[in-house]
Formats: sequence, C-alpha cells, structure tokens
Amino acid sequence: MSELDSSFFLVQRHGPTVQLSMNRPQKANGMTPDFWTELPRLLGLLDADETVRAVVLTGEGKHFTGGMDLAAFASIAALFQQEPGRAAYAFRKKIMQLQDAFTAIERARFPVIAAIHGACIGGGIDMISACDMRLASGDAYFAIEEINIGMAADVGTLQRLPKLISPAIAAELAYTGRRFAAEEALRIGLLSAVTDSRDELVKAALALAERISAKSPLAIAGIKANLAYSRDHGVADGLDYMATWNAGMLRPEDLMNAVQAAMAKKEAEFADLLSEGSLAI
Repeated sequence: MSELDSSFFLVQRHGPTVQLSMNRPQKANGMTPDFWTELPRLLGLLDADETVRAVVLTGEGKHFTGGMDLAAFASIAALFQQEPGRAAYAFRKKIMQLQDAFTAIERARFPVIAAIHGACIGGGIDMISACDMRLASGDAYFAIEEINIGMAADVGTLQRLPKLISPAIAAELAYTGRRFAAEEALRIGLLSAVTDSRDELVKAALALAERISAKSPLAIAGIKANLAYSRDHGVADGLDYMATWNAGMLRPEDLMNAVQAAMAKKEAEFADLLSEGSLAI
C-alpha cells in the first residue's frame, strides 16, 4: 500500500503534476471527516516529494463538492450536550483543525489549481479560496451556503475571498448565500478561465500545471511564498521580504539555464529541489 493511498481522494500522477480528485461522487464529494485529515496529509507528502511541481484539485462525478457532509455536523452537534464552556473550547479547537486543512494548500511550496465543475458550495468556497488558481466548466455554480443554515462561514471564505474579489461583492455573496454561475465568477475575478465541459476543464488545468512545472521550482516556490506574504503585509514589508528572499535564494544556475534555452529557442530544464533525504542528520 502506498502512502498516497487515500480513503477520500483518487491520486493520479501526470509527470511532475499530481491530480487529487475528491472521490465520493455518490454523495457529491461531501466533505466527510476523512476528507479533513486526508487533504493536509496528502499535501504534506507531496510537498516532501521534490519531483512534484504542481497539484490539480478536481472532483469525480457530477459535482466538484457539495461542501461539508452532514455526518460531520452530527459529530460536532454532540459537543453541545456537554458543559458550555468546555464545549465551546473544544468546538473552537475543532474549527481551527478544519481551517488548517485548507491552510495546508497555502503551505505547500507548489501551486494548487482548482478545476471546478457542477456544485461548489459551502466548504468548497473555503477550499478554492485557498488555492492559487481557479478554473471552471460552464456548468459550475457557487454559493457561500453557510448563511442559509444560520451560521457564518468559518474555515476561510470570509478571510480569503475578499482578497481575491471586490470586498463588497464578497460581502453580498456571504450575506445572501445566493448561487452564482461560472460566468459571473469569471467576471468578478474568482476564476481565470471557463471551459465548455469537465473534460476540457481537466485538460486545461493539467496543461496549466504542466506549463508551470516547466519553470524553475525554486522560482515557483519563491513566487508562492511572496504572494502569500504580500497579501497579508504592506507593500514596504513585502518588498523587503522579496529582497531578502532573492538575496538568499537567487542563484546563477537557473538564470543561465533560462537564458541559454531562450537563445537556443528551446525549453529550459531545471533541477528539482533537494529531497528531504538530503537533510537527514
């Protein structure tokens, strides 16, 4: 049995790209308890594999995801039968564990591309908001569903979505819980492309990942780290961090490879990052 075997995800390798497919199509890929442990576990393993340069996140069946599975709500509801203060403390800890499952997407050194078809509601919005890029097929639709069940979204949507689209639009979507289609998602900047079908969507996402994977993995890691840092810091701090990053990480090998390949009119080839085994003490 491989470490990458999963009870929730189908893991497929396409060269330096890994496709993680939510694989509970009979339940619209609802986020059961094993989803919340498997996603960060798999991303951690892939992050440790120096040959992985991008991840594409998809859903099997008719929908990307219908959000958190009702079974997960049942276990959380049981907490409220306990002493109120202790229940609140335990509930807060559980919410933070769920939040961390999506923060794992940001922690990964490589870009994670969400390829969305059908429904993407509730926890699906939390998840794609943490991804680096989002593509969708024309049948995709979205909703910040939590307001419709009497709660505020609590695992990332309210924190990340206003950094991706207009804060006023994010607020309207969060307050109303209305559904919006792929074309509107493209128009407001949530998506970077819309395709005609799921098959075309997956092909486009894998092609994008392949194009990124051809670049220097050290430069890609630097871009991801600095985009995340700049999102949460001011311009001056972001510039300072960028200068420090390149002062430490920029080396002539990748620069020369890129320049020589451009002069020869061919694709540059870049070495993988160092494996975790090279760091053994």
